[in-house]
Amino acid sequence: MTHRRRKRFRSGVARLAAGCLLAAGLVTTGTAAVGSPAVAESGGATVVAVQTTGPAERRFNLVVLGDGYTSAELPKFRADVERHLGMLWSVEPFASYRSYINVWAVEVPSKDSGVDCDPGLGAPARDTALDMGFWGGCNPGSVQRLLTVDSGKAAGYADLVPGTGRANRQIVALANSSTYGGAGGSYATASGGNALSALITPHEIGHSLGGLQDEYDYYGRGVPGGTYEGGEPSSVHHTLLTEEQMRERRAKWWRWLGEPSESGGVIGRHEGGLYSTRGVWRPSRHSMMKTLGYAFDQVEREVMVQAISAKVDLVQAHTPNAAPIGADRTVWVDTLHPVGGELAVAWRLDGRPLTTRGARTVDLRALDLADPGPAGGRTHTLTATVTDPTPFVRDPAVRASAALTRTVTWTVDPSLTTPEDTGLRPEFTGHTATTAPVGARSVVHADTTHPVRRTLAVRWTLDGRTVPNPGNDRDLDLGSLGLSPGSHALTARIPGTGRELRWTVDATAATAAYELSKPLETVSRPGRDVEYVYDGEFTMRLTARDDQEGAVVSQFRVDGDGWYTYYGWPADASAPFRFSPSGTVIDGLVYGKLGRSRAVPWDDATPDYGTHTVEYRTVDAAGNTGPARRFLVTLRKP
Repeated sequence: MTHRRRKRFRSGVARLAAGCLLAAGLVTTGTAAVGSPAVAESGGATVVAVQTTGPAERRFNLVVLGDGYTSAELPKFRADVERHLGMLWSVEPFASYRSYINVWAVEVPSKDSGVDCDPGLGAPARDTALDMGFWGGCNPGSVQRLLTVDSGKAAGYADLVPGTGRANRQIVALANSSTYGGAGGSYATASGGNALSALITPHEIGHSLGGLQDEYDYYGRGVPGGTYEGGEPSSVHHTLLTEEQMRERRAKWWRWLGEPSESGGVIGRHEGGLYSTRGVWRPSRHSMMKTLGYAFDQVEREVMVQAISAKVDLVQAHTPNAAPIGADRTVWVDTLHPVGGELAVAWRLDGRPLTTRGARTVDLRALDLADPGPAGGRTHTLTATVTDPTPFVRDPAVRASAALTRTVTWTVDPSLTTPEDTGLRPEFTGHTATTAPVGARSVVHADTTHPVRRTLAVRWTLDGRTVPNPGNDRDLDLGSLGLSPGSHALTARIPGTGRELRWTVDATAATAAYELSKPLETVSRPGRDVEYVYDGEFTMRLTARDDQEGAVVSQFRVDGDGWYTYYGWPADASAPFRFSPSGTVIDGLVYGKLGRSRAVPWDDATPDYGTHTVEYRTVDAAGNTGPARRFLVTLRKP
């Protein structure tokens, strides 16, 4: 074994790889395709802006590095990045907070193709840029799926992205491999080409960014984890408490108890987690941190909202407040603009609420503040409090944290005279990207310059008709308009200036279709879903079509359980998904049990015979979720 093979990586990647499949402002320039012009080049590395939503200094920056891709394989790296991002944007809360995130790809050609110890410890060593390796960096005492990266090299390449640093970025390193693996810690890693690899990325970011813990009830695949023997876990989504105790103590996820889980079932108390099979409980039967393919449940999602929001400032700019201002002017704040909903802005003067309906600008002249005269006198305190009213957060402490609430304060002195802002022209200063269609439920925004003597208005039209949008005219919530399917033309104008922005609104979701293996019989009855009858395993392939460019994610669920991302089959992304009475065991995990899901071999393997409902749908690149369609499957005893 070479010295390079024996060395231990200083990766800072401490948590187990997605060991489960079941388990796994100012100016917005828009979303560019991978491979758009480079921002910087150094040492053979090229930095590419994949998605730019604002200046790097004011955004959360996702920096994606590639390892084991030769110069000739860089197109494969770009395709892997697109696929991983397409999946990430279909997952909440990344879907709603995509506008907070810049994405950068650092293309680093490696001398050799592939990474170390892939698939086994006896594989030849590869000479690659980031020294990525399975088995925890070729450690015989580790596990195969633990994929690590040289932290110093990763940080060095990420530092090539101007304006980013530890405080405002997350590094994701993709390995040129089709072997299942990844890790989360200081940096997140994932294999680039495995059927499940795009699902590993949000799971590992859950570790790295949100500090979420694995909910697996095993450490080594195929081996039950035993009984948890520690005290009350510090993890927000693990507990020893009963539901009654959580309510009495107002502890852990008591606010979410009894809610239908976003990942299926009901939020309650489900045994297993932290690599233990018994003696510790988690909120949901399955979720992103236990079973790859499902969503973050509400408990995890709340943590991730706070983690993402903590990387940015809700207030992007505002009227200077270092010194008192006059009462003869307008005062303004520019905020961030989540895709999933508008931020709220509340203004107060001397503690008294002002009726502004969420407007980002207040004209102090309309408040008729008395001029105390040349000798001076009373000043006033003006505040603007920006909050994120997202329903994803229920904990008041999280809501009040700096991540989701920000207050700006001014001292208003009526004796002061504000100079004219000569030379300031009415312009749009930031806006939702116009280069790609926006979804029918998106919030679209347009910020402007701020003259001191007047308020610039933004007027919105849809298909040529004016859209009423009182109060906060910088955001338009398309979801409130109930758009009919099809393509719509959206325009934002600054009246009387000729300044105009145009978007295409994609209000048509992608369509999905299914293909099943040959059934014993097909039953069609009036007023009833088509039914397919089997006496053993069967396969299902989902395909999607969209009239717009961009990745489309297909999902399915069985008997009303959580929506599960379709990825093909764990061993082959091009193969259809396979359902069977008791599920199929692959590398210590179980896939495709019809009826009540089964994640590990020691879960209940009793076949669920009878009739089951299978639903399927799509999530397209614009964020449109298609209507769920369904069919029935009846599984007969052989």
